[in-house]
Amino acid sequence: MSTRKSIFITGGGSGIGRAIALKFAKEGWFVGLGDISKDGMAETERLIGNGFTYSHQFDVRDRAAWDEALEAFSMAAGGRIDVLANNAGIPIGGSLSENSEDEITRCLDINLKGVLFGAQAAYPHLKKTAPGSCLLNTASAAGIYGSAGGSVYCATKFGVRGITESLDGEWAGDGINVRSLMPSFIDTPLLDMVPNAGTNEHIRSRVQESGLEITPVEEVAEAAWDAVHKDKLHWTVGKTARRIAFAARWMPGRVRKQMREGGQMQLLGD
Repeated sequence: MSTRKSIFITGGGSGIGRAIALKFAKEGWFVGLGDISKDGMAETERLIGNGFTYSHQFDVRDRAAWDEALEAFSMAAGGRIDVLANNAGIPIGGSLSENSEDEITRCLDINLKGVLFGAQAAYPHLKKTAPGSCLLNTASAAGIYGSAGGSVYCATKFGVRGITESLDGEWAGDGINVRSLMPSFIDTPLLDMVPNAGTNEHIRSRVQESGLEITPVEEVAEAAWDAVHKDKLHWTVGKTARRIAFAARWMPGRVRKQMREGGQMQLLGD
């Protein structure tokens, strides 16, 4: 087995996944990238530039593809996987009454089933490098309190939070750490996406109009590094996420009132 630790990151071709890849590569780790975009992964590898990388194009919704990807990465990394970063995900917004069945299914399959499939496939690899190996799931501030106009996305991120808490207990005896990242609005290409078919408004526009903070993606990468090496279960990232967590815990009545009056954007923009 190689002495160089390794991490496999889904969604490694852009955004949070790319930032995590750059951070861990800088710290001397062997970095594996999983994504549906070959071009995105190639750019991440170019930015890393040290040769200690591996890319595998696959769809996280495909359970068999997970086994193939992790087996291939383990071989490339010298027989070890120390961390799986379950990071791939997509946004969806709008009223549930207007979300199409295809939109709902796609979001659930990528954001939730993809995380479950990844955890299943990674378990034997992480058990091999335990104690100290880690399953790192990207959840969201949307997994702290549900927001109006975000029922499907929030469902997936509450689900990721639940998976994290469940496996934290289930795998403790194996010496595998399980952690989640809970970022709010992060400066990545996802903010420039249109969240559902019923609108032409980008997420970034809504955030900026509400006066909310957009957090540099590098802060998520630093939190990922800390999460892998420290004991805390959930890691909120960004001022907005911390405000949601504080308000949900200490002022739940106010949170509910303002959510009913104007949704998450009004709550956090006060």
